[in-house]
Amino acid sequence: MARIRVLVVDDSVVVRKVLTDAISADPLLEVVGTASNGAIALQKIPQVNPDIVILDVEMPEMDGLETVKRLRAAWARLPVIMCSSLTERGADTTLRAIANGATDYVAKPSRLNAAQLDSLGAFKAELVEKIKTLGAATIVPTPMVVPKNPSTPRLPVSRPAVTALAIGCSTGGPNALATLFTNIPTDLPVPIFIVQHMPPLFTKMLAERLAASTGIKVTEARDRDLVEPGCVYVAPGDYHMTIVRDGVRTRIALNQGMPENSCRPAVDVMFRSAASFYGPGVLAAVLTGMGQDGTCGARSVVEAGGYVLVQDAASCVVPSMPGAVAAAGLADAVFPIDRLAHELVSRIRRAPPSPMASPSYQESRR
Repeated sequence: MARIRVLVVDDSVVVRKVLTDAISADPLLEVVGTASNGAIALQKIPQVNPDIVILDVEMPEMDGLETVKRLRAAWARLPVIMCSSLTERGADTTLRAIANGATDYVAKPSRLNAAQLDSLGAFKAELVEKIKTLGAATIVPTPMVVPKNPSTPRLPVSRPAVTALAIGCSTGGPNALATLFTNIPTDLPVPIFIVQHMPPLFTKMLAERLAASTGIKVTEARDRDLVEPGCVYVAPGDYHMTIVRDGVRTRIALNQGMPENSCRPAVDVMFRSAASFYGPGVLAAVLTGMGQDGTCGARSVVEAGGYVLVQDAASCVVPSMPGAVAAAGLADAVFPIDRLAHELVSRIRRAPPSPMASPSYQESRR
């Protein structure tokens, strides 16, 4: 199997060395070039022909944001992972880069040097996993795992009213959410809970960007927040989000329990809590993302009598999360991201189900 070819772009000699060593340590990966800024990187891409680019956010002459814009104009499908700092400025710039076409990101520790390489296990593991997943897709597209008997939409005569919407996503999620919420009305009569795999600060910036672009009340959830209809609650980075009863009120409860699927926040945790709290009134959606987080939680939603919709593979950056739900036979229906909002709103408002739903995940690959 051909090794995945990586171009590393960072203005720091030390960081380039750290990233190169971490990537080269994996036998399936190969660093084919480095660059100190975006301008040099754009010149090197046709020379070294990388399968994926690791791109710093802040660089002299041409920063990561401008580089992504120019790169996408010439190489529309080349995966780009932003390597950003865990700062508010870094988070904001990274989300802007993703909106402009970057594929994903990793948040690098504040102090990244060669002497600390052995202690950066989590950072290295995340970086290598994302390079393998996104880079391999440019070499050999990963076949979609689909159920032998694909699920079909359940259309009962009397459908229970939807009382909460729960959404889970990961890689590609910020743009998918932006597309989704463009078509979500501001007067939706149910609360919306979102788990997007992101670290602290990033989830806060994501909530602020969604609120600013849609006019919907979107906030990063805080412990003991009162849950209100029409409001959107984004799980904060490094905290699981659950829903609890407080007398006659409903509140958010955050915790730092063990990660699930190597994630905190985890979609599974939030889906299980929503299913337990709202029962058949919960409507869940699983969007683009890496891994299988959300599958066990989706099973809890279905067992409680609720419904699960998933984003189709064609509109996903990485279809692993929704694909796993569909492969488990838990997806009620499959929709491209630009039609999913209409179906969610229709079900919440108790309108007839859309006849445009795809009954199987396999068909969304055609």
